[in-house]
Amino acid sequence: MALLTVRTAASRLGVGYSTLKRWVHTGRVRTTRTEGGHHRVSEAEIDRLMARQQPEGQRRVRAADPDESLAGLSARNRLHGFIDEVRIDGLLAQVRLRVGDQSLTAVITADAVRMLKLRRGDDALAIIKSTEVMIATSGGSPTNAKRRARKKR
Repeated sequence: MALLTVRTAASRLGVGYSTLKRWVHTGRVRTTRTEGGHHRVSEAEIDRLMARQQPEGQRRVRAADPDESLAGLSARNRLHGFIDEVRIDGLLAQVRLRVGDQSLTAVITADAVRMLKLRRGDDALAIIKSTEVMIATSGGSPTNAKRRARKKR
């Protein structure tokens, strides 16, 4: 499997270097890093991106900034990525979104998956409302630490 520099990959895809770098940093393009920290794009990833390109006449018109199309939405916590997996089971679906080197899983209705036509490899946006985010530490629950301290008294 050949690995290409970002500049070479951008040339093959027919996009600008800065555009491809932005796609890399937002998780839209999967890359491998060299020991020196440079991004390399595989031939398979180039093929995936090329397959997604449509003939000029059939291209969807998109806003220059993906966030512009959501200007009327109050949620500001948006993560750009691509769909890694879609599983539908009855009324619900599980969608795994790849954001950079992280993975985010959402459970939504199967109808929503069908309406949005979500497919593996598609670009997607995770929008997170603060009431639905939980934070954890790796060092155990603070509640348990408080309970242990109370027992010692």
